[in-house]
Amino acid sequence: MTIQAKHQFGEIDGTRVTFVEKKVDSERKEFLMALLEHNGFEVVIKEEPIKKEGDPQLYTVAVTDMVFNPVIWIYQRRMRTPDGKIVTPAYWEQRAEDTKPQYWEEKTPKEPIK
Repeated sequence: MTIQAKHQFGEIDGTRVTFVEKKVDSERKEFLMALLEHNGFEVVIKEEPIKKEGDPQLYTVAVTDMVFNPVIWIYQRRMRTPDGKIVTPAYWEQRAEDTKPQYWEEKTPKEPIK
């Protein structure tokens, strides 16, 4: 769930995309999809093939904006939460809901938010 600094792009079902995160679970997919759509991005989701029976369904989350890079959007304070607050690295990684502390003041909570 860490922020990927490398800009990864490719194609999903014939659409050129920038990959946001790969092999995420359903909860993470929903979180990212809601956050990215709120910020004006067109989100593309691809189900990853299940390798063996009983494995959880994983997803690839991507956006159609070819220049999108989460690191830039988060650290330049351009991304907003649904209630209008600035997205911090801890919020992006679902480790904290509090968007007030800046990354240099971050204290890691015991459990990730859901």
